[in-house]
Amino acid sequence: MLNSMTGYGAAEGQLDGVCYAIEIKAVNNRYLKTIIKLPEAVAFLEDDVDKLLRKSLARGTINCVIRLKGISANALFEIDEVALQSIVERLNAVGSSIGVGGTIDLASLLNLPGVVRPVVPDEEESRRVRDAVLAIAKEAIGRLQQMREAEGRFLEADLRGNCQAMAQELQAIRLRSDGVINEYARRLRRRVDALLAEAKLKLDEETLAREVAVLADRSDISEEIARLDAHLQQFGQICETEGQAGRRLDFLSQEMLREANTMASKAADAEIVRRVVDMKCLIERLKEQIQNVE
Repeated sequence: MLNSMTGYGAAEGQLDGVCYAIEIKAVNNRYLKTIIKLPEAVAFLEDDVDKLLRKSLARGTINCVIRLKGISANALFEIDEVALQSIVERLNAVGSSIGVGGTIDLASLLNLPGVVRPVVPDEEESRRVRDAVLAIAKEAIGRLQQMREAEGRFLEADLRGNCQAMAQELQAIRLRSDGVINEYARRLRRRVDALLAEAKLKLDEETLAREVAVLADRSDISEEIARLDAHLQQFGQICETEGQAGRRLDFLSQEMLREANTMASKAADAEIVRRVVDMKCLIERLKEQIQNVE
């Protein structure tokens, strides 16, 4: 079963009056890249969250944002009253020395560096926060994976439809290629007979057979047909396996395109070339969709 690389998952949970809200978004990427944004109060959890994401997801750019809601007055932050008092005294002293008065806005003071700082939790508190946040993150990842799986089912159906259309084209090419050489031999014989009749000469059957054999060898695409058929069967098998399949399918589609290009260059029949071109269009559609597969 295939999974898409794009998805979204969110979850919330509370601990000691603090609501932790986690959002995870995933978009396409050839490799796995994690981008984590945390508030300063839980910055110590960045490595743990990163390990969890890398353990749960295989490919894509993963954006994880953690927000804090409904924080109580002393839950995660504290005010350095000594630093605040020192700042106020210095501001008053400067105002008196230059003869400038006015009121001091408390909200502006709280935005100054060092006035408000996160509470440093002890070991037990850190463990409780870590367990709570990772549990919420696992729930968000689960919802992200559900969305990936749902979209993956649509991707798989589209990919299998393209493969089925390719198999039909390949079967038509196989049937057509069986009669191409005989048709060429008949055309060549008619042309040579017409030319020799004018010159009143006799056809050399050995020379004709040798010419037909050269064309047959040069335009034989039976090996390419067999390999492409095997690639299509393997494609279906990979879609049924568990785990990440995107890279394997991407490599397989490149091999399909290589075989199709070889067939187009060797084919000595306009009908076969036309069908190979149609098949290459289907392969390009496969390659585009595979970029969305995990």
